[in-house]
Amino acid sequence: MPNARSVSSPSELETVTSMWPALALSLAAFLTNFDVTAVVVALPAIADGLGLGIAGQAWVMDAYSLAFTAALLVAGSLADSMGRRRAMLAGNLVFAAASLACALAGDGLTLGLARALQGLGAAFVMTGGVALIAALYPAPGARTRALGWLGVVSGVAMALGPSIGGGISTWVGWRWIFAANLPACLLAAWSIPRLVPEMRKLPQRPLDYLGMGLLSAALCMLIAALLHARGGADLVLGIVLAVLLLGAFLWQQRRRPQPIFDPAIFVNRAMIAVALLLNSVSLGYWAVLVYLPNFFAATFGWNAAECGLAMLMATFPMLVVPPFGARLVNWWGWRRHFSVALAITAVGNLLFVGALATSDPTFRAWLVRVAMGAMGVGAALAHPQLSGAVVALVPADQAGMAVAVTVIMRQAGFAIGIATLGAVLGLSGGAPDYARMFLVAASACAVASVAALLLLPSATVARIGGEKQQQAA
Repeated sequence: MPNARSVSSPSELETVTSMWPALALSLAAFLTNFDVTAVVVALPAIADGLGLGIAGQAWVMDAYSLAFTAALLVAGSLADSMGRRRAMLAGNLVFAAASLACALAGDGLTLGLARALQGLGAAFVMTGGVALIAALYPAPGARTRALGWLGVVSGVAMALGPSIGGGISTWVGWRWIFAANLPACLLAAWSIPRLVPEMRKLPQRPLDYLGMGLLSAALCMLIAALLHARGGADLVLGIVLAVLLLGAFLWQQRRRPQPIFDPAIFVNRAMIAVALLLNSVSLGYWAVLVYLPNFFAATFGWNAAECGLAMLMATFPMLVVPPFGARLVNWWGWRRHFSVALAITAVGNLLFVGALATSDPTFRAWLVRVAMGAMGVGAALAHPQLSGAVVALVPADQAGMAVAVTVIMRQAGFAIGIATLGAVLGLSGGAPDYARMFLVAASACAVASVAALLLLPSATVARIGGEKQQQAA
């Protein structure tokens, strides 16, 4: 089959009506999401095989998230200048090579570096894929269907990742979770050039390597301080240095003619609420998922396959709940919706604490499953709706910037959340204190629930849109 032709104008793109290009792009995106939840379940086995503690396991996840976050600052500009399909294929190649390196890693440092390389490739895969879908399907209906496929495939990857990853880790070994990426990467490399037309190169925008370096340094310093500080003085020093680096990043962004992360957007108090919600969901749900397999192994003695099946209670809601969340937003409004969603997530974490307090093993196992279900439903109500809230709650001329800031905060919040809970687990100096971890997660969600009530408007998407149209008229 010949390669898809190069196109440039919207009139040419209107002939693209098949969903096969969207499915091909979604396949590559599947891997970048699968490698988050699948690897989580294998962390205890990875720790046993490579001699890693809690901090080492945290870095296995954070190396990926940090590289992904930093690369987002330049991936969009590079994709426009080198061609979006070419950028995505390059990211897919990097991801495949990094997956092989992960599978062959003989120590924690090598695995961490390979995971960072995976995150770098994943940033180009996701950025290029979303940009290609937006360009290939200019008609609103077709674009909605194409992005819907991307969302469904990503949701399936996140929901089924734990059970698939747990099975692979138990039956053939954790290294095969990474090795299994290679055939899928090869399929993406074969199908995308044949199904997806290339976009003509656009004029290159200035690449913000300095911003990428400053943000990466700030996040690395903060995470290192949380995970490796030997005392209060070390922790305070690390946090101060991280704040100084973050301040330098924000100052540098304010001076750029085309900033990627403009702190002025937080003049809008709704964006402050969104920032709190993003970080609370990242800590109270996504970061908690990272440590659940260790919790299950310590509390119930479950292997990776059993952990993966159990975690479906927490991840499956991400696949089935979001459509109902969209309807609830229009019924309740932003304020009540996010407040209730974060309250449910907080209750889920508190139920874990209750499970640890009971001595009946059968009741404890039942309560843990209820806790995962509540945590998953709450996060599934909040997480997908935050992007829509950002677009609706900021002025139209700030929507693009707000979305970019949201993506960066979501990824950075995940990395910081993992490090924060890892630090909490290590406070006792002995066996990890999981009750304290769940209490911290519940507290973060409770604070965000109150912040939603205080800072968000009650208007729905439709009402906000109507108000904006009336103001424009």
